[in-house]
Amino acid sequence: MAKDKDYYKILGISKNASKEEVKAAYKKLAKQYHPDLNKSPEAAEKFKEINEAAAVLGDEQKKAQYDQFGAAGPQFQGGFEGFDFSDFMSDIGGFGMDFDSIFENFFGGRQRPRRRQRGSDLRYDLEIELEDAAFGATKAISIPRLEECGKCNGTGAESKSDIVSCPDCNGRGVQTRTQRTPFGLFSTTTTCRKCKGSGRYIKNECPECSGKGVVRKTRKLEVKIPKGAVDGTNLRIQSEGEAGEAGTQAGDLYIVVHVNPHRIFERHGNNIYVKVPLPFTIAALGGEMEVPTLNGKASLKIPEGTQSNTVFRMKGIGIPDLHSHHKGDEHIEVYITVPEKLNGKQKKLLEDFEKENGKKGLFKGVFG
Repeated sequence: MAKDKDYYKILGISKNASKEEVKAAYKKLAKQYHPDLNKSPEAAEKFKEINEAAAVLGDEQKKAQYDQFGAAGPQFQGGFEGFDFSDFMSDIGGFGMDFDSIFENFFGGRQRPRRRQRGSDLRYDLEIELEDAAFGATKAISIPRLEECGKCNGTGAESKSDIVSCPDCNGRGVQTRTQRTPFGLFSTTTTCRKCKGSGRYIKNECPECSGKGVVRKTRKLEVKIPKGAVDGTNLRIQSEGEAGEAGTQAGDLYIVVHVNPHRIFERHGNNIYVKVPLPFTIAALGGEMEVPTLNGKASLKIPEGTQSNTVFRMKGIGIPDLHSHHKGDEHIEVYITVPEKLNGKQKKLLEDFEKENGKKGLFKGVFG
């Protein structure tokens, strides 16, 4: 390391800068020149300089000696040469870390105990029929999940008196270890292994949940399917996920709706489509015929001379919109059916019909 390095200039701060100002400058520059984000050739060296400067100016004793003797002071003999900063950054988490916490740990600060975690969210895939989507429905489901232990109320202890301050960390939830490094004395703060960061220790565990505070059970729920639900509709039921640690908030339950294909209807948006056979007599003469709907049968008026593949629309009997509840339509495509067998009288009538029109007349307008 060069003897004339100006750590204040490297961090872009004045000699009167406070520890908070050193911290802010370090945080800004470390993010800017971290090799994981900055791929320029000089970024790694610049990042190393920033850490050197922050290691000195962030510590009051090192800063005082640097201000008096500069980088040539006795505490910096040997400097930082040979110290692998990439390994150091890897040890404390690499990029994506909390720079505030790193700075505090870097210069002997204190780490906060780990927060208790809320419960995990759960997902349940629910299959429904098209009719359920059209009219809404209530479905009963069973969810296996972790629930708060009823015996200890989620504490994990046999009794309240069994919950004491952790003897290994004195209730802090963290343990501090000091070691000598090229920077001088370096303190690291880690989560206490005995209490896992909670700061408390259970002398006698609850026999029901073995100290975990949660037990696995199957929860039965009723889920309301809204009118207009589509394939992939996501329903959130708050606090019906798994229980959190030691009585903290439970997670949420997400119901993902899957609409099964219908045996008759096809759905396109809020409209439904169906194909129905049309007797050739009604097609020719006109009349009324029954057609299926999602809510039973309905009567459809057929004009005379209707051709195959004609599509009729029945307004407002499709699927309600999920948000506005405005209903779509039903589209009915007809195809003409011809009887496979005719009796003598029917054949005679058709033959008379053919004679009346004549072969040429029957196709008049088609072939000229």
